[in-house]
Amino acid sequence: MPQLAGWQNFYVIVGSSAGALIGLQFVVIALFTTSRGPVATSTMRAFATPTIVYFSSVVIVAGLLNVPHHTRTSLGVLLTALGVFGLGYIVWVGFHMHRQDGYTPDLGDRIWFIVLPSTAYAAALLAGILMWSAPRSALNVEAASTMLLLLIGVHNCWDSAVYMVANPPTP
Repeated sequence: MPQLAGWQNFYVIVGSSAGALIGLQFVVIALFTTSRGPVATSTMRAFATPTIVYFSSVVIVAGLLNVPHHTRTSLGVLLTALGVFGLGYIVWVGFHMHRQDGYTPDLGDRIWFIVLPSTAYAAALLAGILMWSAPRSALNVEAASTMLLLLIGVHNCWDSAVYMVANPPTP
């Protein structure tokens, strides 16, 4: 697909950034559990795991879009599958956010863990569908989806770190 020719640098940069930020999230999790003792698995699953999945989605898209010899069909299928998987995953995230009892989610949590990721995965689904009729537009939509997932992950990492500082462990 000739339309992919200009996207390699973009996806190398965002994919590498997401990979590095996955490592940062692991550091945040390690500091959190070291300073506070055991953390409820359900709370970790509800808030830390989605951030890793959002970053991993960026890494996966970056890798897949750098694979040579894609066709409209192969990209369309991959992006559609990512969108469907992502939207299904958001349902799981919402379920676990409200089921865990270690932290009460607020409006900001709902926006950054459910609303914005749903928007990003819906955009990936749209990009997959558009790939057959408007590949250039599809690639632009997917780039926006990828950047949104990266920014969501950055926000969520930062939010976790601020939470740790603002809520020191009780002796």
